[in-house]
Amino acid sequence: MNIEKIEFGGYRIGIPVPFPMKYVYCYLFKQNNGYVLIDVGLNYPAAREMWQEIFDHFEIGPQDIRTIYLTHFHPDHSGLSGWMQEHSGADLFMNEVDARMIELEWGEGNVYVARMKEMVLQHGVPVDLADEITDQMDNLQKNVLPLPASKPIGDKIEFGEKQWSVIHTPGHSPGHICFFQEEEGILIGGDHVLEKITPNISVMPGACQQPLHEYIDSLRKLKKYPIKKIYPAHHTPVLNVNERIDELIQHHEERLAYIESLADHNTTYEIAKILFSYKELNSHQWRFAIAETIAHLNYLEREGRITKQNQDPIVYIKKYKIGSKNT
Repeated sequence: MNIEKIEFGGYRIGIPVPFPMKYVYCYLFKQNNGYVLIDVGLNYPAAREMWQEIFDHFEIGPQDIRTIYLTHFHPDHSGLSGWMQEHSGADLFMNEVDARMIELEWGEGNVYVARMKEMVLQHGVPVDLADEITDQMDNLQKNVLPLPASKPIGDKIEFGEKQWSVIHTPGHSPGHICFFQEEEGILIGGDHVLEKITPNISVMPGACQQPLHEYIDSLRKLKKYPIKKIYPAHHTPVLNVNERIDELIQHHEERLAYIESLADHNTTYEIAKILFSYKELNSHQWRFAIAETIAHLNYLEREGRITKQNQDPIVYIKKYKIGSKNT
């Protein structure tokens, strides 16, 4: 078991996921009348078995989980939440924007997968790959059902016998939230700031089409808080918080400049092939690669650095500065 004791009598618990990062870190805090749980993992056998081992380790049962908070709606964080809620009877809270997204993407009668296929085709993805991407999304649905019954979260919550501020940090998801304990300078950060990798910032049908602007604004917002340590959902805790935030912003500035240089009558798919040429992507990874490339292209277009031709598929063209030899 991957369990680490942290501040306020809490525990950082690694729940396995069938993705390269291997674990999603969930957080468990004892209350007078039970336990508070932050994020739950993906609904698949290894995660359910791990939670049973965790309950046995603490000599508790699912019914001892009284409250669940979700940092965001992505399946590796929320997929097991409906199952956990059914077994525990816990109240579940999340940002209202992500509550709508989870229903849009995975709810009954949703058209999200069809809209995703339409989006990737519009950006030059070959039909065979678009079919693989949507098939993978259809297969993923079993890992998120049943969906939770959620309530909107407020600005202040209490767990670990401390008051926590709820900070809306859109970008990685439109309703992503972090929990900040001001006295100790501790942030439970979900996927907002990660130590070894950069969070995926993707355009999603039905959500904000400028997630990279939102993400960079959210990073700058966090610098206004006296954060000493971030407990993230993946990899190790972040200690040099402002330095890591600056590194993430710098990464995207460099990425934007490189993508701008590639916007030379290319489609999103052609640009993504160059960006990710260093590794072979499966359909799941291709979905994120395309959606993240679109996010960067949308940022550049909004900033007036590139333009697009409304062709089928869309082609991007760099806007050269006045006075340059390429004008």
